[in-house]
Amino acid sequence: MGRPTGAAEIDAASQMAAEAGESPEVIARQLGRNAAVAAEIGRRLRQARPRALLTLARGSSDNAATYARYLIETRCGVITASAPPSVSSVYQSALDLKGAVLIAFSQSGRSPDLIAAAERARAEGALVITLVNVDGSPLAEAADFAIPLHAGAERSVAATKSFAASLAAAAQLTAHWAEDGRILAALAVLPEAAGRALALDWPELVAALVDIRSLYVIGRGVGLAAAQEAALKLKELCGLHAEALSAAELRHGPIALVGRGFPVLAFVQDDESRSGVEAAAEACAAQGAQVFQAGGEPRRGVIGLETAWAPAELQPIVQTLTFYRMAEALARARGFDPDQPPHLAKVTRTL
Repeated sequence: MGRPTGAAEIDAASQMAAEAGESPEVIARQLGRNAAVAAEIGRRLRQARPRALLTLARGSSDNAATYARYLIETRCGVITASAPPSVSSVYQSALDLKGAVLIAFSQSGRSPDLIAAAERARAEGALVITLVNVDGSPLAEAADFAIPLHAGAERSVAATKSFAASLAAAAQLTAHWAEDGRILAALAVLPEAAGRALALDWPELVAALVDIRSLYVIGRGVGLAAAQEAALKLKELCGLHAEALSAAELRHGPIALVGRGFPVLAFVQDDESRSGVEAAAEACAAQGAQVFQAGGEPRRGVIGLETAWAPAELQPIVQTLTFYRMAEALARARGFDPDQPPHLAKVTRTL
């Protein structure tokens, strides 16, 4: 793929980097301001005892929804699936959603297909909750409950602080729903952990990826959200073909592409999924891949990346923040402007 600019032509201070740097303050503000509404929604969900939950989102917001799905299913025991917006916006199909909950994630709250799907879900009996950055947006107005992300204006095309805020909001809501005091206590240290994460960088990964064309990004459980977000940012910012995979799916075909010099980035968190991801990373290294691992204890042939400590459920948030620093530097090294990804706009108005 051709490089659209020379690295020297790009201004040294990107909007993306500045906005990612606001994440600790955003998270602290959000957790404080949303405590009451998250507790009220959690109480309502315990009373409702929903039979199922659907998530609704696109892009980075859909990666945040992956994180929410794993938290909700493991902490609240409610089956959770992603709702395809086109079922409502394109096919105009009706679903029986009585007794179900729909949670919509969005930065702008203005994408027509998400609005249509949320409105249809509410009409079909679902309790609709939105996690949206723009207060008073059409998507927020379509919900029974709106949880504001409090991220402030995000002008860079690549979402950063709003993604971190979406994950923090999902964790806070789930903790109140499950009455999980341990996660609530963990959230209290998240802003500090986020600050430590932003003080790190991964220059060895920049050097490894500057001239490559494709790679795998793997994770599992809540860490799959970090892998999905990293793969998306590598595509939109760095012009790389990056594929996010569950470490459990790697051996079901995709590992056939892994060979000498093939890059793999693994995200590991300290929960029940850790050993599986570490084993997958080691298997890729054994086939000659150049494997980098964020979190956990790298095994034979795997290169460890420095990460900031956080409780296991919140590790994908802090790992993603350090990744953003790396991705911004990699975009520059590859000759791209991190604030102007090709062919993209801040608000995507999917119909």
